[in-house]
Amino acid sequence: MKIQCTRPGCPCPQNVFADLNNKATLQRVEQKYCTSCAMPLILRGRYIPLKLLGQGGFGAAFLARDRDTPTLRQCVVKQFQPTGDLKAKQLEIAQNLFRREAEVLEKLGRSHPQIPDLFAFFSLSIPSLQTGKEEEFFYLVQEFIDGQDLEEERKSKGKFSQEQVLEVLLEILKVLKFVHNHGQIHRDIKPSNIMRQRHGRLYLLDFGAVKEVTAAGGSSRGKSTRIYSGVFAPPEQIRGSQVYPSTDLYSLAVTAITLLTGKDPEELYDSYNSQWLWRNYSQVSDYLEAILNRMLLSIPHQRFQSAQEVIDALNRAKAPPVKPQIPPLKVPNPVSGTIPVPQPAGPPVVATNLQPRKPRFSLLEVLSGAAFTGFEGALLFIALGSLVSSVELGLGVWGMIMGGLIFAEFHRIIEKIDLILIAGLTLAAVAFLPDLRNFPLEDMILEDVIITAIVSGAGAIATAALFRLIYQLLSRWL
Repeated sequence: MKIQCTRPGCPCPQNVFADLNNKATLQRVEQKYCTSCAMPLILRGRYIPLKLLGQGGFGAAFLARDRDTPTLRQCVVKQFQPTGDLKAKQLEIAQNLFRREAEVLEKLGRSHPQIPDLFAFFSLSIPSLQTGKEEEFFYLVQEFIDGQDLEEERKSKGKFSQEQVLEVLLEILKVLKFVHNHGQIHRDIKPSNIMRQRHGRLYLLDFGAVKEVTAAGGSSRGKSTRIYSGVFAPPEQIRGSQVYPSTDLYSLAVTAITLLTGKDPEELYDSYNSQWLWRNYSQVSDYLEAILNRMLLSIPHQRFQSAQEVIDALNRAKAPPVKPQIPPLKVPNPVSGTIPVPQPAGPPVVATNLQPRKPRFSLLEVLSGAAFTGFEGALLFIALGSLVSSVELGLGVWGMIMGGLIFAEFHRIIEKIDLILIAGLTLAAVAFLPDLRNFPLEDMILEDVIITAIVSGAGAIATAALFRLIYQLLSRWL
Protein backbone atom coordinates (compact mmCIF):
# COMPACT_ATOMS: atom_id res chain seq x y z
CA MET A 1 0.00 0.00 0.00
CA LYS A 2 1.18 3.51 -0.85
CA ILE A 3 0.91 6.20 1.84
CA GLN A 4 1.58 9.90 1.24
CA CYS A 5 3.62 11.86 3.76
CA THR A 6 1.95 15.16 4.72
CA ARG A 7 5.04 17.01 5.96
CA PRO A 8 5.62 20.06 3.74
CA GLY A 9 8.93 19.79 1.93
CA CYS A 10 9.41 16.08 2.50
CA PRO A 11 12.08 14.97 -0.02
CA CYS A 12 10.33 11.68 -0.83
CA PRO A 13 6.69 11.72 0.34
CA GLN A 14 5.63 8.42 -1.29
CA ASN A 15 5.95 5.43 1.04
CA VAL A 16 5.17 1.81 0.17
CA PHE A 17 4.25 -0.83 2.78
CA ALA A 18 3.47 -4.26 1.38
CA ASP A 19 2.12 -5.58 4.71
CA LEU A 20 -0.68 -2.99 4.69
CA ASN A 21 -2.24 -4.58 1.62
CA ASN A 22 -3.79 -6.95 4.14
CA LYS A 23 -6.92 -5.25 5.49
CA ALA A 24 -6.64 -6.89 8.89
CA THR A 25 -3.05 -5.69 9.29
CA LEU A 26 -4.00 -2.23 8.06
CA GLN A 27 -6.68 -1.85 10.71
CA ARG A 28 -4.51 -3.31 13.50
CA VAL A 29 -1.10 -1.68 13.00
CA GLU A 30 -0.38 1.13 15.46
CA GLN A 31 1.59 3.53 13.29
CA LYS A 32 3.81 3.87 10.23
CA TYR A 33 6.47 6.53 9.69
CA CYS A 34 7.80 8.22 6.59
CA THR A 35 11.03 6.58 5.46
CA SER A 36 12.42 9.99 4.43
CA CYS A 37 11.49 12.37 7.27
CA ALA A 38 10.03 10.17 10.05
CA MET A 39 6.67 11.96 9.91
CA PRO A 40 3.80 9.83 11.36
CA LEU A 41 1.75 8.68 8.36
CA ILE A 42 -1.46 7.43 9.98
CA LEU A 43 -2.92 10.72 11.17
CA ARG A 44 -4.35 10.58 14.64
CA GLY A 45 -3.99 6.81 14.34
CA ARG A 46 -6.97 6.74 11.98
CA TYR A 47 -6.67 8.60 8.66
CA ILE A 48 -4.33 7.24 5.97
CA PRO A 49 -3.40 9.76 3.20
CA LEU A 50 -3.09 8.02 -0.15
CA LYS A 51 -2.27 10.78 -2.61
CA LEU A 52 -2.11 14.56 -3.01
CA LEU A 53 -5.27 15.99 -4.62
CA GLY A 54 -4.23 19.62 -4.80
CA GLN A 55 -2.29 22.41 -3.16
CA GLY A 56 -3.06 26.12 -2.73
CA GLY A 57 -1.86 29.18 -0.89
CA PHE A 58 -2.99 28.02 2.56
CA GLY A 59 -3.18 24.25 2.44
CA ALA A 60 -2.95 20.90 0.75
CA ALA A 61 -5.70 18.30 0.22
CA PHE A 62 -5.12 14.55 0.28
CA LEU A 63 -7.34 11.64 -0.67
CA ALA A 64 -7.38 9.39 2.40
CA ARG A 65 -8.98 6.30 3.96
CA ASP A 66 -10.62 6.11 7.36
CA ARG A 67 -9.45 2.81 8.80
CA ASP A 68 -11.96 3.03 11.68
CA THR A 69 -14.84 2.32 9.30
CA PRO A 70 -15.78 -1.15 8.01
CA THR A 71 -15.36 -0.18 4.36
CA LEU A 72 -12.27 2.02 4.86
CA ARG A 73 -14.39 5.00 3.80
CA GLN A 74 -12.73 7.50 1.49
CA CYS A 75 -12.39 11.05 2.77
CA VAL A 76 -10.46 14.25 2.13
CA VAL A 77 -7.77 15.35 4.58
CA LYS A 78 -6.89 19.03 4.38
CA GLN A 79 -3.70 20.23 5.99
CA PHE A 80 -2.97 23.85 6.81
CA GLN A 81 0.17 24.68 4.81
CA PRO A 82 0.72 28.43 4.39
CA THR A 83 3.23 29.21 1.67
CA GLY A 84 5.68 32.07 1.67
CA ASP A 85 7.25 33.97 4.54
CA LEU A 86 4.16 35.09 6.47
CA LYS A 87 4.31 37.59 9.28
CA ALA A 88 2.82 36.65 12.64
CA LYS A 89 -0.41 38.57 11.98
CA GLN A 90 -0.81 37.03 8.52
CA LEU A 91 -0.20 33.55 9.92
CA GLU A 92 -2.84 34.14 12.61
CA ILE A 93 -5.38 35.24 9.99
CA ALA A 94 -4.62 32.19 7.84
CA GLN A 95 -4.99 29.82 10.83
CA ASN A 96 -8.30 31.46 11.73
CA LEU A 97 -9.56 30.98 8.18
CA PHE A 98 -8.65 27.30 8.30
CA ARG A 99 -10.37 26.85 11.66
CA ARG A 100 -13.31 28.84 10.34
CA GLU A 101 -13.70 26.44 7.42
CA ALA A 102 -14.00 23.54 9.86
CA GLU A 103 -16.58 25.42 11.93
CA VAL A 104 -18.70 26.23 8.88
CA LEU A 105 -18.56 22.68 7.56
CA GLU A 106 -19.63 21.39 10.96
CA LYS A 107 -22.47 23.91 11.09
CA LEU A 108 -23.72 23.62 7.52
CA GLY A 109 -22.51 20.29 6.10
CA ARG A 110 -24.83 18.06 8.09
CA SER A 111 -27.79 20.33 7.39
CA HIS A 112 -27.53 20.55 3.60
CA PRO A 113 -27.03 17.65 1.16
CA GLN A 114 -24.86 19.73 -1.24
CA ILE A 115 -22.23 20.83 1.28
CA PRO A 116 -19.58 18.27 2.38
CA ASP A 117 -19.78 16.95 5.95
CA LEU A 118 -17.00 17.55 8.46
CA PHE A 119 -15.63 14.36 10.03
CA ALA A 120 -12.79 15.69 12.21
CA PHE A 121 -10.61 18.70 13.06
CA PHE A 122 -7.35 18.27 14.98
CA SER A 123 -3.73 19.33 15.31
CA LEU A 124 -0.55 17.29 15.66
CA SER A 125 2.73 18.32 17.28
CA ILE A 126 5.59 16.57 15.51
CA PRO A 127 9.37 16.79 16.07
CA SER A 128 10.84 19.14 13.51
CA LEU A 129 13.52 18.16 11.06
CA GLN A 130 15.59 20.70 12.99
CA THR A 131 16.78 19.09 16.25
CA GLY A 132 15.14 20.24 19.45
CA LYS A 133 12.12 21.91 17.90
CA GLU A 134 8.54 20.90 17.31
CA GLU A 135 6.13 21.79 14.54
CA GLU A 136 2.35 21.99 14.87
CA PHE A 137 0.20 20.84 11.96
CA PHE A 138 -3.54 21.48 11.62
CA TYR A 139 -5.88 19.09 9.80
CA LEU A 140 -9.54 18.85 8.94
CA VAL A 141 -11.20 15.77 7.50
CA GLN A 142 -14.27 16.11 5.32
CA GLU A 143 -16.54 14.07 3.07
CA PHE A 144 -15.02 12.99 -0.24
CA ILE A 145 -17.11 13.92 -3.30
CA ASP A 146 -16.33 11.46 -6.06
CA GLY A 147 -16.63 13.46 -9.26
CA GLN A 148 -15.23 16.31 -11.33
CA ASP A 149 -15.28 20.03 -10.66
CA LEU A 150 -16.79 22.35 -13.27
CA GLU A 151 -13.43 23.83 -14.27
CA GLU A 152 -12.19 20.35 -15.22
CA GLU A 153 -15.52 19.66 -16.93
CA ARG A 154 -15.29 22.87 -18.98
CA LYS A 155 -11.77 22.05 -20.11
CA SER A 156 -12.67 18.51 -21.10
CA LYS A 157 -16.11 19.10 -22.68
CA GLY A 158 -16.01 22.74 -23.82
CA LYS A 159 -18.82 25.27 -23.59
CA PHE A 160 -21.92 24.60 -21.52
CA SER A 161 -25.33 25.00 -23.12
CA GLN A 162 -27.90 27.40 -21.71
CA GLU A 163 -29.82 24.49 -20.18
CA GLN A 164 -26.68 23.18 -18.45
CA VAL A 165 -25.83 26.62 -17.05
CA LEU A 166 -29.40 27.10 -15.83
CA GLU A 167 -29.06 23.82 -13.94
CA VAL A 168 -25.82 25.01 -12.32
CA LEU A 169 -27.32 28.39 -11.44
CA LEU A 170 -30.48 27.01 -9.85
CA GLU A 171 -28.65 24.31 -7.88
CA ILE A 172 -25.91 26.57 -6.51
CA LEU A 173 -28.40 29.39 -5.82
CA LYS A 174 -30.30 26.98 -3.56
CA VAL A 175 -27.08 26.27 -1.67
CA LEU A 176 -26.24 29.98 -1.44
CA LYS A 177 -29.73 30.75 -0.16
CA PHE A 178 -29.12 28.25 2.64
CA VAL A 179 -25.62 29.63 3.34
CA HIS A 180 -26.80 33.27 3.39
CA ASN A 181 -29.80 32.44 5.57
CA HIS A 182 -27.34 31.03 8.12
CA GLY A 183 -25.44 34.31 8.23
CA GLN A 184 -22.51 33.34 6.01
CA ILE A 185 -21.05 34.59 2.72
CA HIS A 186 -18.91 32.14 0.76
CA ARG A 187 -16.67 34.75 -1.01
CA ASP A 188 -14.93 32.28 -3.35
CA ILE A 189 -17.49 31.05 -5.89
CA LYS A 190 -15.76 29.75 -9.02
CA PRO A 191 -15.97 26.67 -11.29
CA SER A 192 -13.24 24.78 -9.43
CA ASN A 193 -15.21 25.11 -6.17
CA ILE A 194 -18.33 23.50 -7.66
CA MET A 195 -18.09 19.71 -7.84
CA ARG A 196 -20.36 17.46 -9.88
CA GLN A 197 -20.63 14.12 -8.11
CA ARG A 198 -20.56 11.14 -10.48
CA HIS A 199 -24.31 10.63 -10.03
CA GLY A 200 -24.97 14.23 -11.10
CA ARG A 201 -25.49 16.15 -7.85
CA LEU A 202 -23.66 19.49 -7.59
CA TYR A 203 -21.75 20.38 -4.41
CA LEU A 204 -20.35 23.73 -3.23
CA LEU A 205 -16.82 23.32 -1.83
CA ASP A 206 -14.08 25.29 -0.06
CA PHE A 207 -15.56 27.34 2.75
CA GLY A 208 -12.16 28.63 3.85
CA ALA A 209 -13.00 32.23 2.90
CA VAL A 210 -16.44 32.46 4.53
CA LYS A 211 -17.51 35.70 6.17
CA GLU A 212 -20.21 36.26 8.76
CA VAL A 213 -22.92 38.81 8.03
CA THR A 214 -25.06 40.81 10.41
CA ALA A 215 -28.73 39.98 10.80
CA ALA A 216 -29.77 43.49 9.76
CA GLY A 217 -28.89 44.83 6.36
CA GLY A 218 -26.75 41.88 5.28
CA SER A 219 -23.44 43.70 5.38
CA SER A 220 -20.32 42.23 6.87
CA ARG A 221 -18.86 43.37 10.14
CA GLY A 222 -16.03 45.69 9.24
CA LYS A 223 -13.86 45.21 6.21
CA SER A 224 -13.41 42.02 4.25
CA THR A 225 -10.25 39.94 4.46
CA ARG A 226 -8.83 40.01 0.95
CA ILE A 227 -9.35 36.34 0.10
CA TYR A 228 -10.68 35.88 -3.42
CA SER A 229 -9.91 34.37 -6.82
CA GLY A 230 -8.88 36.84 -9.49
CA VAL A 231 -11.63 38.48 -11.51
CA PHE A 232 -14.29 36.16 -10.13
CA ALA A 233 -14.48 38.64 -7.24
CA PRO A 234 -16.52 41.88 -7.48
CA PRO A 235 -14.99 45.36 -6.94
CA GLU A 236 -16.01 45.67 -3.28
CA GLN A 237 -14.23 42.43 -2.41
CA ILE A 238 -11.08 43.37 -4.33
CA ARG A 239 -10.96 46.69 -2.46
CA GLY A 240 -11.27 44.87 0.87
CA SER A 241 -14.58 46.63 1.59
CA GLN A 242 -17.75 45.16 3.06
CA VAL A 243 -19.15 42.07 1.36
CA TYR A 244 -22.79 41.12 0.90
CA PRO A 245 -24.91 38.22 -0.38
CA SER A 246 -24.79 39.99 -3.75
CA THR A 247 -20.99 39.54 -3.64
CA ASP A 248 -21.51 35.79 -4.06
CA LEU A 249 -24.12 36.43 -6.79
CA TYR A 250 -21.56 38.44 -8.79
CA SER A 251 -19.00 35.59 -8.57
CA LEU A 252 -21.66 33.05 -9.56
CA ALA A 253 -22.52 35.13 -12.64
CA VAL A 254 -18.83 35.25 -13.64
CA THR A 255 -18.77 31.46 -13.20
CA ALA A 256 -21.84 31.18 -15.46
CA ILE A 257 -20.41 33.28 -18.30
CA THR A 258 -17.11 31.37 -18.26
CA LEU A 259 -19.07 28.12 -18.61
CA LEU A 260 -21.30 29.58 -21.36
CA THR A 261 -18.40 30.95 -23.39
CA GLY A 262 -15.71 28.39 -22.62
CA LYS A 263 -13.32 31.28 -21.96
CA ASP A 264 -11.36 32.36 -18.90
CA PRO A 265 -12.77 35.46 -17.17
CA GLU A 266 -9.68 37.52 -18.07
CA GLU A 267 -10.65 37.17 -21.74
CA LEU A 268 -14.18 38.48 -21.12
CA TYR A 269 -13.49 41.51 -18.91
CA ASP A 270 -12.75 44.88 -20.49
CA SER A 271 -10.72 46.53 -17.74
CA TYR A 272 -10.47 49.82 -19.66
CA ASN A 273 -14.25 50.30 -19.71
CA SER A 274 -14.93 48.21 -16.56
CA GLN A 275 -17.48 45.96 -18.21
CA TRP A 276 -18.02 42.30 -19.14
CA LEU A 277 -18.09 41.58 -22.89
CA TRP A 278 -19.34 37.99 -23.09
CA ARG A 279 -22.62 37.97 -25.07
CA ASN A 280 -21.08 37.46 -28.52
CA TYR A 281 -19.36 34.24 -27.41
CA SER A 282 -22.51 32.37 -26.32
CA GLN A 283 -26.01 31.40 -27.40
CA VAL A 284 -28.41 32.46 -24.64
CA SER A 285 -31.87 33.98 -24.43
CA ASP A 286 -32.30 37.72 -23.97
CA TYR A 287 -33.88 37.09 -20.58
CA LEU A 288 -30.94 35.08 -19.21
CA GLU A 289 -28.53 37.69 -20.59
CA ALA A 290 -30.39 40.43 -18.70
CA ILE A 291 -30.36 38.43 -15.45
CA LEU A 292 -26.62 37.71 -15.67
CA ASN A 293 -25.82 41.31 -16.59
CA ARG A 294 -27.69 42.53 -13.53
CA MET A 295 -25.77 40.09 -11.32
CA LEU A 296 -22.53 41.48 -12.86
CA LEU A 297 -23.17 45.13 -12.04
CA SER A 298 -20.23 46.72 -10.23
CA ILE A 299 -22.35 48.45 -7.55
CA PRO A 300 -23.62 45.91 -4.96
CA HIS A 301 -27.06 47.42 -4.33
CA GLN A 302 -27.89 47.43 -8.07
CA ARG A 303 -27.58 43.66 -8.29
CA PHE A 304 -30.15 41.16 -7.08
CA GLN A 305 -30.05 41.27 -3.29
CA SER A 306 -30.66 37.61 -2.53
CA ALA A 307 -30.33 34.18 -4.11
CA GLN A 308 -34.11 33.80 -3.95
CA GLU A 309 -34.59 36.90 -6.15
CA VAL A 310 -32.43 35.31 -8.86
CA ILE A 311 -34.25 31.97 -8.51
CA ASP A 312 -37.59 33.75 -8.96
CA ALA A 313 -36.32 35.60 -12.05
CA LEU A 314 -34.97 32.38 -13.60
CA ASN A 315 -38.20 30.51 -12.90
CA ARG A 316 -40.21 33.27 -14.57
CA ALA A 317 -37.97 32.91 -17.62
CA LYS A 318 -38.71 29.15 -17.78
CA ALA A 319 -42.47 29.46 -17.20
CA PRO A 320 -44.85 29.22 -20.21
CA PRO A 321 -46.48 32.51 -21.25
CA VAL A 322 -49.77 33.28 -19.46
CA LYS A 323 -52.13 36.08 -20.44
CA PRO A 324 -52.22 38.40 -17.43
CA GLN A 325 -55.60 39.17 -15.86
CA ILE A 326 -54.30 41.92 -13.57
CA PRO A 327 -51.87 44.50 -14.98
CA PRO A 328 -48.54 44.07 -13.20
CA LEU A 329 -46.83 46.87 -11.34
CA LYS A 330 -43.50 47.69 -12.94
CA VAL A 331 -40.34 48.76 -11.20
CA PRO A 332 -37.14 49.99 -12.87
CA ASN A 333 -34.52 47.41 -13.66
CA PRO A 334 -30.91 48.77 -13.56
CA VAL A 335 -29.95 46.49 -16.46
CA SER A 336 -32.83 46.97 -18.89
CA GLY A 337 -36.55 46.86 -19.29
CA THR A 338 -38.87 46.21 -16.40
CA ILE A 339 -39.72 43.25 -14.15
CA PRO A 340 -43.35 42.76 -13.08
CA VAL A 341 -43.99 42.67 -9.33
CA PRO A 342 -46.26 39.75 -8.31
CA GLN A 343 -49.82 40.78 -7.38
CA PRO A 344 -51.70 39.47 -4.34
CA ALA A 345 -54.35 37.69 -6.41
CA GLY A 346 -54.99 36.38 -9.88
CA PRO A 347 -53.09 34.05 -12.18
CA PRO A 348 -49.29 34.26 -12.37
CA VAL A 349 -47.86 37.08 -14.44
CA VAL A 350 -44.90 36.30 -16.65
CA ALA A 351 -42.33 38.90 -17.55
CA THR A 352 -42.22 39.10 -21.32
CA ASN A 353 -40.93 42.63 -21.83
CA LEU A 354 -37.49 42.31 -20.26
CA GLN A 355 -35.22 43.10 -23.19
CA PRO A 356 -31.46 42.82 -23.34
CA ARG A 357 -29.58 45.97 -22.56
CA LYS A 358 -28.45 47.85 -25.64
CA PRO A 359 -24.70 47.52 -26.06
CA ARG A 360 -22.76 50.36 -24.52
CA PHE A 361 -20.94 52.80 -26.74
CA SER A 362 -17.27 51.95 -27.12
CA LEU A 363 -14.65 54.65 -26.61
CA LEU A 364 -14.16 54.88 -30.38
CA GLU A 365 -17.91 55.39 -30.90
CA VAL A 366 -18.04 58.09 -28.23
CA LEU A 367 -15.11 60.02 -29.70
CA SER A 368 -16.30 59.68 -33.32
CA GLY A 369 -19.78 60.82 -32.27
CA ALA A 370 -18.27 63.82 -30.49
CA ALA A 371 -16.23 64.69 -33.59
CA PHE A 372 -19.34 64.50 -35.78
CA THR A 373 -21.41 66.61 -33.37
CA GLY A 374 -18.76 69.34 -33.11
CA PHE A 375 -18.07 69.40 -36.88
CA GLU A 376 -21.75 69.34 -37.86
CA GLY A 377 -22.70 71.90 -35.20
CA ALA A 378 -20.15 74.42 -36.50
CA LEU A 379 -21.30 73.98 -40.14
CA LEU A 380 -24.98 74.41 -39.23
CA PHE A 381 -24.22 77.44 -37.09
CA ILE A 382 -22.35 79.11 -39.97
CA ALA A 383 -25.03 78.19 -42.50
CA LEU A 384 -27.92 79.43 -40.36
CA GLY A 385 -26.00 82.61 -39.53
CA SER A 386 -25.77 83.27 -43.24
CA LEU A 387 -29.36 82.38 -44.12
CA VAL A 388 -31.37 83.68 -41.16
CA SER A 389 -31.31 87.37 -40.35
CA SER A 390 -32.60 86.98 -36.78
CA VAL A 391 -29.96 85.70 -34.37
CA GLU A 392 -32.58 84.40 -31.91
CA LEU A 393 -34.42 82.48 -34.64
CA GLY A 394 -31.19 81.07 -35.97
CA LEU A 395 -30.14 79.83 -32.54
CA GLY A 396 -33.54 78.25 -31.97
CA VAL A 397 -33.46 76.37 -35.28
CA TRP A 398 -29.84 75.35 -34.65
CA GLY A 399 -30.73 73.98 -31.20
CA MET A 400 -33.63 71.89 -32.54
CA ILE A 401 -31.54 70.42 -35.34
CA MET A 402 -28.63 69.58 -33.03
CA GLY A 403 -31.00 68.07 -30.47
CA GLY A 404 -32.45 65.82 -33.14
CA LEU A 405 -29.03 64.73 -34.33
CA ILE A 406 -27.84 63.91 -30.78
CA PHE A 407 -31.07 61.96 -30.15
CA ALA A 408 -30.54 59.99 -33.37
CA GLU A 409 -26.92 59.22 -32.41
CA PHE A 410 -27.85 58.09 -28.90
CA HIS A 411 -30.50 55.68 -30.22
CA ARG A 412 -28.21 54.49 -33.04
CA ILE A 413 -30.61 55.76 -35.71
CA ILE A 414 -27.57 57.21 -37.38
CA GLU A 415 -24.12 55.71 -36.86
CA LYS A 416 -20.82 54.81 -38.53
CA ILE A 417 -20.93 55.72 -42.26
CA ASP A 418 -24.09 57.81 -41.72
CA LEU A 419 -22.08 60.35 -39.74
CA ILE A 420 -19.55 60.82 -42.54
CA LEU A 421 -22.25 61.14 -45.21
CA ILE A 422 -24.26 63.71 -43.24
CA ALA A 423 -21.17 65.78 -42.43
CA GLY A 424 -20.04 65.66 -46.08
CA LEU A 425 -23.45 66.67 -47.43
CA THR A 426 -23.69 69.54 -44.96
CA LEU A 427 -20.21 70.79 -45.93
CA ALA A 428 -21.16 70.61 -49.62
CA ALA A 429 -24.35 72.54 -48.94
CA VAL A 430 -22.46 75.26 -47.08
CA ALA A 431 -19.90 75.48 -49.91
CA PHE A 432 -22.68 76.32 -52.41
CA LEU A 433 -24.35 79.02 -50.32
CA PRO A 434 -24.69 82.26 -52.38
CA ASP A 435 -22.60 84.15 -49.84
CA LEU A 436 -21.73 84.27 -46.18
CA ARG A 437 -22.16 88.01 -45.76
CA ASN A 438 -24.97 87.76 -43.21
CA PHE A 439 -22.68 85.73 -40.93
CA PRO A 440 -21.00 87.88 -38.24
CA LEU A 441 -17.59 87.24 -39.80
CA GLU A 442 -18.25 89.01 -43.09
CA ASP A 443 -14.96 88.06 -44.69
CA MET A 444 -15.22 84.31 -43.95
CA ILE A 445 -14.38 82.12 -46.93
CA LEU A 446 -14.87 78.37 -47.50
CA GLU A 447 -11.41 77.49 -46.17
CA ASP A 448 -12.21 79.32 -42.96
CA VAL A 449 -15.48 77.40 -42.69
CA ILE A 450 -13.69 74.04 -42.99
CA ILE A 451 -11.00 75.01 -40.48
CA THR A 452 -13.65 76.26 -38.01
CA ALA A 453 -15.62 73.01 -38.32
CA ILE A 454 -12.48 70.87 -37.82
CA VAL A 455 -11.43 72.88 -34.76
CA SER A 456 -14.95 72.54 -33.36
CA GLY A 457 -14.87 68.77 -33.89
CA ALA A 458 -11.45 68.50 -32.21
CA GLY A 459 -12.72 70.51 -29.26
CA ALA A 460 -15.71 68.20 -28.93
CA ILE A 461 -13.38 65.15 -28.96
CA ALA A 462 -11.22 66.66 -26.22
CA THR A 463 -14.27 67.51 -24.11
CA ALA A 464 -15.78 64.03 -24.53
CA ALA A 465 -12.47 62.34 -23.66
CA LEU A 466 -12.11 64.50 -20.53
CA PHE A 467 -15.62 63.71 -19.30
CA ARG A 468 -15.13 60.01 -20.13
CA LEU A 469 -11.96 59.97 -18.02
CA ILE A 470 -13.67 61.73 -15.11
CA TYR A 471 -16.59 59.26 -15.30
CA GLN A 472 -14.27 56.23 -15.29
CA LEU A 473 -12.37 57.55 -12.25
CA LEU A 474 -15.55 58.33 -10.31
CA SER A 475 -17.19 54.98 -11.15
CA ARG A 476 -14.08 53.10 -10.04
CA TRP A 477 -13.69 54.79 -6.66
CA LEU A 478 -17.25 55.60 -5.62
